[in-house]
Amino acid sequence: MTVSPDLDRRFREAAAAEGLLDVGFDVVDSPIGPLLVAATPRGLARIFFDAEPELHLDRLARSFGPRVLRSAPAVDATHRQLDEYFEGNRSAFGLDVDLRGAAPFARQVLDELARVPYGQTTTYGALATKVGAPRAARAVGMVMNRNPIPIVLPCHRVVGSTGSLTGYAGGLHVKERLLRLEGALL
Repeated sequence: MTVSPDLDRRFREAAAAEGLLDVGFDVVDSPIGPLLVAATPRGLARIFFDAEPELHLDRLARSFGPRVLRSAPAVDATHRQLDEYFEGNRSAFGLDVDLRGAAPFARQVLDELARVPYGQTTTYGALATKVGAPRAARAVGMVMNRNPIPIVLPCHRVVGSTGSLTGYAGGLHVKERLLRLEGALL
């Protein structure tokens, strides 16, 4: 059976309006490529640089619940704020985030990461020190590697101890572009 685009749209809108979604997601165009953005009723839950929904739907369902549906309204606030950020009109995000499933150490690191100001960088070691684990720079690096909400939780602002750009899920070229956008790199 084929469903008309209008019926499909109305179904998705009704499901979102009635609060029937565990996760709503959409693919958002950005200057660094398409991003898959997912939100729960608690807040922004994921941003994936690989925007192919089929790669992420099972993971989203396992993490947040089985009712996962493409729904642009579920991510409208994130979409708008990302657009503003990429246009250079936003230096801080005002979004609730859903970090369910994050281990206590990871949550502590991500909370501290959220405090790194726009246009500035920090190091893995400095973040480790701020969370009370000065010898845990590598563990902080692993948290950055698994950051579920890049850009909004700005792991691109974390650099190596020498100031060098090190790993980034979106690729070092994306990390460099984000830091240039923020004026952290000339």
